[in-house]
Amino acid sequence: MKKVLASMIVLLATCGLAQARTGYVTDSIDIPLRSGESERSKIVKMLPNGMALNLLGDNTENGYTYVQAANGAEGYILTRYISHEPISRSQLEAVTKKLDALQEENKSLKAAQANGQELGVERDRLSAELAELQQTAANAIQLKQQRDQLQERVITVERELQQLKRENQALADSTNQDWFLYGGGLSLFGVLLGFILPKISWRRRSSGWDTF
Repeated sequence: MKKVLASMIVLLATCGLAQARTGYVTDSIDIPLRSGESERSKIVKMLPNGMALNLLGDNTENGYTYVQAANGAEGYILTRYISHEPISRSQLEAVTKKLDALQEENKSLKAAQANGQELGVERDRLSAELAELQQTAANAIQLKQQRDQLQERVITVERELQQLKRENQALADSTNQDWFLYGGGLSLFGVLLGFILPKISWRRRSSGWDTF
């Protein structure tokens, strides 16, 4: 009768694989996984503390639950040895792993932050150098513009100076010509006086003689 009941339970458990739940071996000594619902049943496997199990069946009248171990072995285990939460050791290991991962992440973030600060300092230095270069370039452009303006003014002044020289030369030439004309006029006037004065004197003498 027990064998028939066990077979029926196995069949029902097999049909309910899709609805399997997860349980854990409690904090205790290694627990035997048996082939039946009795302490006399054959031990299929010794289950270590904290092993995850697939619960394939519910608690039976004999206090057993049909389960599947991580290696695929199936059998019965006393329900009182099953916990629906991981044992404290497993929880501690999981928390420790998570803490280690968080510490590594924290180190990575600190390293990234330090690198970011260094990059920020380098960026500020390069920005300052760029601003200085831009200022230097602006000053160079301004100096070039001022130099070009001065060169244009020098060229303009030179042109004005040359024009002034030409005008002075023309004025000097005109003055010389005027003096020449004045000299020629005076000479001509002297010559005319040389011709006129003797005639005037002769006429006066002639008039005086006519009076006597």
